[in-house]
Amino acid sequence: MKLATFRPDQGSEPLGGVVEGDAIRAFAAGADAVRDVLAGVLEPDGDLGRWPLADVELLAPVPHPGTIFAIGLNYADHIAEMGHEMPEWPTVFLKVATSVTAPAGPIVCPEVVRRLDYEGELMIALGAGGRPAAYCVANDVSARDLQRREPQWVRAKGADTFCPFGPWLTTADEVGDPGRLRVRTWVNGELRQDSNTANLVFGIERLIAFLSETCTLRAGDLILTGTPGGVGQGMNPPRYLRSGDRIRVEIDKLGAIEQLVA
Repeated sequence: MKLATFRPDQGSEPLGGVVEGDAIRAFAAGADAVRDVLAGVLEPDGDLGRWPLADVELLAPVPHPGTIFAIGLNYADHIAEMGHEMPEWPTVFLKVATSVTAPAGPIVCPEVVRRLDYEGELMIALGAGGRPAAYCVANDVSARDLQRREPQWVRAKGADTFCPFGPWLTTADEVGDPGRLRVRTWVNGELRQDSNTANLVFGIERLIAFLSETCTLRAGDLILTGTPGGVGQGMNPPRYLRSGDRIRVEIDKLGAIEQLVA
């Protein structure tokens, strides 16, 4: 099942929907409908209307998530290109709520940032009991200059619009093995990242167990699992994003998201 949050018309109330082929069926009103499905308190069986998928505005599938966990340095080639040692434990940071934006963006670069970068990633959406309920595509947008000069990554990773994800949540039963999904990122049509979640240093179960040691994981929490090699910072010379650049991230079985840098 593919769960989405959308607006049928500009400015209309968000609806929770199920993507069915080239159409979307609304099952409940409200921006938190998909989160309620993840929590097991709502069944997506209502029918408030159907629209062609191409005619609606897709929002972030969970516009108001719980905690947004993110994992850094979780692919060996990315660790190497960033000049770090292989970590013994997962590197965990958080992205703030206002970083959430629609799968189509746009990404707004703050004036203070001069080295804007992309990170295509698999995202986990947690359900009841803190277990993986669904998966989607994400872009862990990063300000490399702030990341380098500040010991905490809150500003570098958590700026407004720095967490586009979607285009919908694909439930775990439909995904199968999330540890064998191809991840690709293009910038202006140029393929920059091409890897597979099989190459994660710390797999999904390990990440959830690690986070659970200190944090209560709840339905609606999100986990970005890390990015493979091929980011702009890792190129020689580095190639950072500029206004007008278009970033597309695609993952097998999950679809694609595409953002323009404003």
